[in-house]
Amino acid sequence: MSAERDSAVGEQGSDGGRKTAGAARTAAAGTGASASAAKKAAPSKKAAARKPAAAKKAAAEKTPGATKPAAKKAPAKKTPSAKKASSAPLKKAPAARKQVVAPKKATASVPAAPAKTVAAHPQGESRTALVRRARRINRELAEVYPYAHPELDFENPFQLVVATVLSAQTTDLRVNQTTPALFAKYPTPEDLAAANPEEVEEILRPTGFFRAKTKSVIGLSKALVEQFGGEVPGRLEDLVKLPGVGRKTAFVVLGNAFGRPGITVDTHFQRLVRRWKWTDETDPDKIEAAVGALFPKSDWTDLSHHVIWHGRRICHARKPACGACPIAPLCPAYGEGETDPEKAKKLLKYEKAGQPGQRLRPPQAYLDAGGRAAPPLGAG
Repeated sequence: MSAERDSAVGEQGSDGGRKTAGAARTAAAGTGASASAAKKAAPSKKAAARKPAAAKKAAAEKTPGATKPAAKKAPAKKTPSAKKASSAPLKKAPAARKQVVAPKKATASVPAAPAKTVAAHPQGESRTALVRRARRINRELAEVYPYAHPELDFENPFQLVVATVLSAQTTDLRVNQTTPALFAKYPTPEDLAAANPEEVEEILRPTGFFRAKTKSVIGLSKALVEQFGGEVPGRLEDLVKLPGVGRKTAFVVLGNAFGRPGITVDTHFQRLVRRWKWTDETDPDKIEAAVGALFPKSDWTDLSHHVIWHGRRICHARKPACGACPIAPLCPAYGEGETDPEKAKKLLKYEKAGQPGQRLRPPQAYLDAGGRAAPPLGAG
């Protein structure tokens, strides 16, 4: 609209210029004396008339060029395309966001397999957090039980393997009270291999299941004599071939008689590692594998002592003494037992409650820490 108005103004200006030139010619013709002057003036007036006409024509020529407003409109027309162009990166932006989210999903799936061991943890504990918490529990227990040791009396690998077989379904205390008479009469594998089963049964009666245990200890003694020259082997694959010897017994022997790391998965160990949410497994072999993966191999033997000692003294099966537990802040099962500190103290056992331990001949470190030796069978 503005372009049309500018061109109309130009056309009026050119007509007005022509009318002024005609009036000058009429005045020159009527005046005879000044005709020559009028002629001379006429061209100048024509030139003057042409100048505004030319100026206005130039203005008229500029007015088409004044389509510059249209040029201003042109960017306005380009604006939508510019917006489209600018919107194109915006459409790509979601794609970029998807690429950021995808690695998160991928990384989330990586720890899914190991995280099975903590599936039951109410806080959804990560694998790294589980390892840190488990190792911290072991360090805390090492401070509480710096004198932890195998609670079976033994002087050599043969006595330890026999005592460990006898400890099934009974206490270490009862075994320690029974084995002195057994080893006094049958000190070597050769002696026990040639023993009268009825006499052995009578000695082992206090341990319970004495017939089955008699068969096992006589059988393993014969296997030691026939297959290993009367010596207890120091390899797992050889130990588990002996009658009555499983992985638990083998690791007790390897860790405490040969100094080779092993995890002893007894009833106390199984109970506590599940309470602490170290694993959800119930099979001893799977528990051994799951817990072993949380610790360096060098820690396995002492770890077993720490856990078993804690299970016997504080974290009992039926009434755990939660109020007297040194690792209560790290335990997901806190509150399952007595939480009142005074009442919890009454649930403590062995040296924690000032009572005798399970060994008749405990290590000196245990005695130095205030522990007391257990009484022999029939005493008191």
